[in-house]
Amino acid sequence: MLNLSYEYKLKPTAEQAQEIERVLTVCRKVWNYALRERKDWINSRKCAVNACSISKEYIIPLDAAYPNYLQQSKSLTEAKEQIPELKTVNAQVLQQILRRLETAFVDMQRKGMGFPRFKNLYRMRSFVFPQMLKNCIQGNSIKLPQLGQVELIKSREIPDGFVIKQARIVRKASGYFVVMSLRCDVNVPDPVASGNPIGIDLGLDQFLATSDGELVKRPKFLKTKHRKLKLLQRRLKNKKKGSNNRHKLNRKIARHHQHIADTRKDWHFKQANHICDQARMVFVEDIDFRVWAKGMFCKHTLDAGFGQFVSILQWVCWKRGVYFGKVNKDYTSQVCPQCDTHTGKKELKERLHQCPECGYTTHRDVAAAQVIRNRGLSEEGRFLDIKENACGDGLTGTGNGLVKSRGSKKKKA
Repeated sequence: MLNLSYEYKLKPTAEQAQEIERVLTVCRKVWNYALRERKDWINSRKCAVNACSISKEYIIPLDAAYPNYLQQSKSLTEAKEQIPELKTVNAQVLQQILRRLETAFVDMQRKGMGFPRFKNLYRMRSFVFPQMLKNCIQGNSIKLPQLGQVELIKSREIPDGFVIKQARIVRKASGYFVVMSLRCDVNVPDPVASGNPIGIDLGLDQFLATSDGELVKRPKFLKTKHRKLKLLQRRLKNKKKGSNNRHKLNRKIARHHQHIADTRKDWHFKQANHICDQARMVFVEDIDFRVWAKGMFCKHTLDAGFGQFVSILQWVCWKRGVYFGKVNKDYTSQVCPQCDTHTGKKELKERLHQCPECGYTTHRDVAAAQVIRNRGLSEEGRFLDIKENACGDGLTGTGNGLVKSRGSKKKKA
């Protein structure tokens, strides 16, 4: 089973945009009420019976069941008889809101995520239609439940054989978008590890360095736009809270942030395709970039978007049939890629790798990328080692390196 997500920009009429905002408002009320119900139940079970609070306490019967998805879904059906506003929204849309809340609590317990938050007017930005008609797209419009025919900018055609399973309406600073989930009943095999390998080392001095010697300078997306953003934020503090001028300025700031994010994402996609043009195997370090985002250079790390780039690179590699793998990150900058000698820890100001054993000299990040490539190939099992020929003394082959098989030995004449 193959699943894809395609995003298109919507061009709704004034009535349709008003209806989308009304649905988001009802979804926000359902989310906040369901979250408050769960939070009150949890708070009522926090302290022991003999240690109740002196000031206040949540009074919920002991036999009251935990308000999970099934309980709250049943309560939602009963609430429609008392609150007519709930009947004006698609029933499946409200059920998906409760499912999202259930998923948030599951992620909090299993993945260590934060406690779900209440949604204000700006935080509830999307809702889902879980079922769509087979021929819902006709020309440059899509037929959505409760909204009817909505015009969209069809930037690309839907692939043949794919069926639209669900549609998510998303409100962004630049307008409304629809994210369609496509499904096709086929099995796509994973790319096979073969062909020209390349290792990638990510960093702040250079955004990335490849094992072939290419260095890509880190673009500073936020810093180039920070001056205008700073001026807008300075004007915001003089606006009265709740006023229309403050609301307009908030939307302008949000559009500026989205422009920065779109620029970064577009550059990541172009760089990922450029890497796939050069190699058939791509190896990167297995790094938790959330740790980088908590250090001294957290602002620069978040501006570079290393985590997003690795995710995009993995997706582009799969789409283009390029093998993608992650290797151990330990000591990649302290090992010589030519002779595997541990050269010791280097300071950040040292940008050159010089091996005291074999004399191999190259850029520090390029040497780390070559170590990553060697580790990726050794983990495959079909390759014992790959050594970059720095000087080109008497070696033949593809020009990217010399590959030795596991059992190859020189025979005596």
